[in-house]
Amino acid sequence: MEMISFMAAPFAACLVLVGIHAYFGIHIIERRVLFVDLAVAQFAALGAVVGLAAGHRPGSLGSTLFAMGFASIAAGIFAITRLRYEKLPQEAIIGITFVVASAAAILVADKAPEGAEHIKETLAGSLLWVTWPTVIKDLIIYSAVGLFHWFLRKRFLLISFDPDEAYRRGWNIRWWDFLFYLSFGIIITFSVEIGGILMVFSYLVIPACIAILLATQMKTRLILGWAIGWLGSALGLVASYIWDFPTGPAIVVVLGLMLILAWLADVFRRSVVAVE
Repeated sequence: MEMISFMAAPFAACLVLVGIHAYFGIHIIERRVLFVDLAVAQFAALGAVVGLAAGHRPGSLGSTLFAMGFASIAAGIFAITRLRYEKLPQEAIIGITFVVASAAAILVADKAPEGAEHIKETLAGSLLWVTWPTVIKDLIIYSAVGLFHWFLRKRFLLISFDPDEAYRRGWNIRWWDFLFYLSFGIIITFSVEIGGILMVFSYLVIPACIAILLATQMKTRLILGWAIGWLGSALGLVASYIWDFPTGPAIVVVLGLMLILAWLADVFRRSVVAVE
């Protein structure tokens, strides 16, 4: 009972995070831009560090606005660099922006009070100390973004799964990409404050990868992604409580092990089908 009481708010936060990140993860994987999460998260972290240097404490309104502003810049960059016929793969541009944003954050943090500690927190997060008001606030924000994507789901799904058809229809792909990455940036801004970059990236990619290995339909993939993310979160939280591990990294490792098991199961399934 003591563990349940202590972990209730962190687990509720995990439920909320997985709920939206499993959806975005399927889009990100289909778009072949796996590291866009890290890049947007790093831009948000850079904004938070700049806000810290300007006198705004982490978690304050000023800090959040700085983080969202920088995440919006990242959204604009990734929308502009999306081309139908690429000379440079967009993944290379995403990697470059991540490295530059990381270096800039280190430079700014070096001059900001408690900057180094803030950089560490953006990586590992502070999930264990999340409060119920924060969980409710993020649930409202994520629900609003989820409704936005639900109303425009046909556009976003076609651009992610069949971009050539979207180009053929004459859609302004850059504009729709900007809306996609802008909403994604809003999610990342609030997620990093709770879980840190490592856990947020894991929530985005690992449940979606496992779901794609096991299913083909979007609805089935989404349900599997939620179930996998929630199960991995529960196991990671229990492990961190029993063995006194850092919470975020424990969840990341559990999800990684689940991905290995899913991959082995997929290999076994394919071998059985091949023999038959």
